[in-house]
Amino acid sequence: MHRVIYSVASSLDGYNTDAQGDFSWAFPSEEVIAALTADAREVDTYLYGRRMYEAMAGWETDPATAAQSPESATWAATWQAARKVVFSASLPEVWTERTRLERELTPEAVERARAEATGDLTIEGPTLAHSALRLGLVDAVELLLCPVIVGAGTPVLPDGFRASLSLRRERRFGNGMVQVTYDIR
Repeated sequence: MHRVIYSVASSLDGYNTDAQGDFSWAFPSEEVIAALTADAREVDTYLYGRRMYEAMAGWETDPATAAQSPESATWAATWQAARKVVFSASLPEVWTERTRLERELTPEAVERARAEATGDLTIEGPTLAHSALRLGLVDAVELLLCPVIVGAGTPVLPDGFRASLSLRRERRFGNGMVQVTYDIR
């Protein structure tokens, strides 16, 4: 069965965005983009909430986003080839190819996406992932640790959530970022 992986950039103190909602401090280097793109080749489906979908849709809808660098163009093509499932009660419609809108995150909706997948699935964005973690729908947590402390913001993990983890992989990058992947036991 294909894994559901919570993939997220994190400050060292555990936030995805700072108190102002900024995440520019998490912008990856070309080396990191290349590594994330290689990982994404194993991913068949992205599970998003509304805000993450709106942020990521530019990889398909804004040619300037992909034109930033050769690695960005490769990432854009990889992202466009994958399926996306957007969970939102408020979004009226989706506007990217290979994308389906679900009104509610439920175990059944995630299992349906998993059954349709030919590879792993990632769940991205802390708000949606917090719900998925609490529902027991996540198989692995993958943190891209950024060399910054932001002091406050959107937490990567939900308050009160507990899980036993097993380290699957650790990678270090020249810009000081470290990627760690843990299986949830």
